[in-house]
Amino acid sequence: MEGNKVLGKKLDIAAVIISIAVIILVGVMRVPSMKINTTIDFSFLPPLHALFNSVVAISLICALYFIKSKNIKAHRNMIYVAMSFSFLFLLSYVVYHFTTPETLYSDFDHNRIITEAEKAQSGTLRTIYFTFLASHILLAAISLPFILFTFIRGYTGQVTKHKRLAKLVWPVWFYVALTGPICYFMLKPFYA
Repeated sequence: MEGNKVLGKKLDIAAVIISIAVIILVGVMRVPSMKINTTIDFSFLPPLHALFNSVVAISLICALYFIKSKNIKAHRNMIYVAMSFSFLFLLSYVVYHFTTPETLYSDFDHNRIITEAEKAQSGTLRTIYFTFLASHILLAAISLPFILFTFIRGYTGQVTKHKRLAKLVWPVWFYVALTGPICYFMLKPFYA
């Protein structure tokens, strides 16, 4: 019997619960009436989101390199870094979006109204931005449980299942981590 399947099943249940809770939380934070009024200005967080996602992307590249070099300990450490910074990103992202009005792409005058002239001023970059953003959000939501399942397989020593999942999950997780900073830098001119 490969690895600890009993622990894996228990952790799988936790992963499903966590995934559902995160998806609900991210959905709820978009509801204007759910905003939390605070005197703390969290507008400093978006650059940290980009930094956290960049660290995740770099950690994933290192993890891939180490596993191909058969350095399992270094691979595991890089995955722990990627998981930790993904958690920090999620925590920071939720705090920011519960406390701060959403920044609108193409809102050049920061009045929270996007005119046709502002859309035209953005040109094709607006379409590119929303393509990256939509794919980033959709793949982040879909991949979260699978990232957790892959991690659990590795953590519980179910190496064959871990490898099979990782081949599918790694590119998606990397894409999500990479497009996060891309979206930030594209949106950066519109932060008030």
